[in-house]
Amino acid sequence: QVQLVESGGGLVQAGGSLRLSCATSGRTFSTYCMGWFRQAPGKEREFVAATMWSGGSTYYADSVKGRFTISRDNAKNTVYLQMNGLKPEDTAVYYCAADRRPPYGTGWTKRPDYWGQGTQVTVSS
Repeated sequence: QVQLVESGGGLVQAGGSLRLSCATSGRTFSTYCMGWFRQAPGKEREFVAATMWSGGSTYYADSVKGRFTISRDNAKNTVYLQMNGLKPEDTAVYYCAADRRPPYGTGWTKRPDYWGQGTQVTVSS
């Protein structure tokens, strides 16, 4: 069993930055690919970014490429999402996810094995 706990969400003005963190439990963190999804009101949950088990390869949705950076620290069992150049359309609940299947191109499985509880990110114009 893997538990995921997100933190770092909040309210920021357009153009600002936030850094989300996702701390995980368990001793098998390095065997999971980790990533982030988001869900805006009235919309489906969508893939944002993911990283392979070692963190060597990263994958991004086109909408965030060049602005967001995913990274992981296997020693701390934590994955991060650095979000720069935030836009009002980035407003959503952001969810951390874990799955052993690797991401691909600009996507990942839509049903990861584990989800966090979510953290709200609000970008004002």
